[in-house]
Amino acid sequence: MTISSMGAKQADTDFPVRFQYSVTYAAADHRGNRVVRDHSLDELTARYIGILWDDGSHKGNVKSFLGETSEILAGNRFSVFTQDMLDSVISALRERGNSNATINRKMAALSKLLRKACKMGDIYNLPEFRRQKERQGRIRFLELEEEARLFSAIRAKCEDSYRLSIFLVDTGCRLGEAIGLNWNDLQGSRSTFWLTKSGRSRTVPLTRRAHDVTQIPRGRLKGPFAMHDQPRFRAIWNEAKAEVGLGADDQVVPHILRHTCASRLVRGGIDIRRVQIWLGHQTLQMTMRYAHLATHDLDPCVAVLEQD
Repeated sequence: MTISSMGAKQADTDFPVRFQYSVTYAAADHRGNRVVRDHSLDELTARYIGILWDDGSHKGNVKSFLGETSEILAGNRFSVFTQDMLDSVISALRERGNSNATINRKMAALSKLLRKACKMGDIYNLPEFRRQKERQGRIRFLELEEEARLFSAIRAKCEDSYRLSIFLVDTGCRLGEAIGLNWNDLQGSRSTFWLTKSGRSRTVPLTRRAHDVTQIPRGRLKGPFAMHDQPRFRAIWNEAKAEVGLGADDQVVPHILRHTCASRLVRGGIDIRRVQIWLGHQTLQMTMRYAHLATHDLDPCVAVLEQD
């Protein structure tokens, strides 16, 4: 139902109508209450994922997270996402072996989607999302000898994968950030990453070898690593790590190269704030995971405690 009124010129009356307005009512039931239709999580995902998340590897992860949640819900339709529904999803994820940190990432995506759906009137109630307590685990990184063995095995399989590995460990960028590089993102000895998880671009200087591995014939390639996609690189990585005796270590994944870069910066005396900027972390708390590696910062304490 729509009510409207058109402005009119003042005539002989002292009550001119000066404004045009329009009031529109949403669909209602016979009592006049607004009708909220049931939706499936897949429908809400399809409707809003392109609005809420930019293209890139993070969007792909979000789509996977939401797809898994929809599977747990068995495709049920709803107009209100109840606390019981949320609790059942968290319980199912935990039974599947998800850590609290992983559950938090998946629930962050679900919360963002449901808040948008609620705002747009697709659902009319939201559960309370409580952050699961995360335990700080041991951060695995590659020692120089491990890097040499692994990279040698990768190079024997694929020179392009070897170049990408060098770039990842010396810049600390994410795999999707490197693959998404365009030639214009490389200026001299610096690289700018635009397709980032946070949506904020950052520029880092390149080591000599990181610069060298980007110097290839351009041809029709969009960037130095555009011949790759993530599944192909991960497959080569897994084959190589198995060959060098690291196959049983489930922490030796491509993301370990980002940890390795961060760890080397901190152990080399670079302050945490600069490491945060280098990695593109949104908060300093994320970077503080590496703070314990700055052991030399505590050396002056020994002189104070020494008993002569």
